[in-house]
Order: sequence, then structure tokens, then C-alpha cells
Amino acid sequence: MSVRVLIVDDHPLMRTGLSALFETDPQIEVIGAVGTTAEALVEARRARPDVVLMDLQFQRVFEGAVATREIRALPDPPAVLVLTNFDTDADIIEAIEAGAAGYLLKDAAPEEITAAIHAAAAGQTALSPSVATRLLARMQQPHTSLSARELEVLSLVAAGHSNTDIAQRLHLSETTVKSHLAHIYPKLGVSSRTAAVAAAREAGIIGRG
Repeated sequence: MSVRVLIVDDHPLMRTGLSALFETDPQIEVIGAVGTTAEALVEARRARPDVVLMDLQFQRVFEGAVATREIRALPDPPAVLVLTNFDTDADIIEAIEAGAAGYLLKDAAPEEITAAIHAAAAGQTALSPSVATRLLARMQQPHTSLSARELEVLSLVAAGHSNTDIAQRLHLSETTVKSHLAHIYPKLGVSSRTAAVAAAREAGIIGRG
């Protein structure tokens, strides 16, 4: 049986290119190609694909992980495979925690993408080598790695939000936010918000700056 795939990417050329790629594999059937996460949810419910191939950024808004979580919450949900240009720790962890079965970068070889589609459909995990290396490094050095919540806090700091804003967005107290920052600073070897953001960006932990 063929693997039924829904492509979700806001770039028409990317949708066309991926559709053409999958035509070379007789065991992959593209049942739709949409440009927004809202359309993705509609099509996921209507067409019931086996795999949703999901970008992270849509019109400069990072909403792919949220859409992944919503799709994975559907009854008998499809696997979601992230295909994106973004490879910071925060992006990877957010997508995987949302339920993504795999995470590939758009510079992956065509055969790597098709293999990942089949792996995701079979219930397996598919990670690009660079992503796998990042996750392995986090596992091997847990004392220096930021937790998922610390990554959320630091990403919001990098976006210019105050402790009050961060507390409201994450439904935390300001004291808890300050506590997270107090744990982040020594892990990054810094002593201020600005230095923490700069160090995290240099290390590739967060991006978009």
C-alpha cells in the first residue's frame, strides 16, 4: 500500500518540488499540498493522510509546532514529519515535544526525505544527522543543557519580552521566571539577560536573531 502524504509549506515552489520528488516513488501518494496550517488541519481531518510533511515557519510566523500538536491530537492521527530550514535546539525540542515523528532540514538529500516519509508511516523516528547529533549531545551533557522550559524562557527573552510578559505567556509567576533565568546563566557561563541571549545564539541554541 502507498503512503498518503499531505505537504504543508507556504512556498509554492517547495510544494511543487516535493510533489515532483514523491512522484518518483511509486509507494508515495501526495493527497494534498497546502500553504497554511489552517488548511493543514482541515485537510488532515478530511483526507486522513498517513504522514503530514510540515514546515515550521509560515509567512515569518513560527506556527508549525503548534499545528503539529493539534494534528497529533486528532483521532487516529497521522504521523507528522517536520521539514524546515531551522535547526536550533529550541526549534527541534518544541517540534518533538509537539509530537513530530521526525525532523529533517530542507537541504537533506531527496532519498533521505523519501526514506523519512516511509519511516514515519511505519511509526519510526526520522532525524537528519545534524539534528540527531544535537539531541545526542544534549543527552550526553545534561548538566549544561537547557531544559525545554528554560529554552522557552530564553527564546522569549531574545524576542524582547520582559519577565512580566514571559510569566503571562507561559502562565508562570515572575518569581518562577527569575528562577529559570538564574539557572540559565551559569549553564551558559554568563551573568545577564543580554549575555545569555548572545551566548545561546552563538552556540546555536536559539536563533531568529
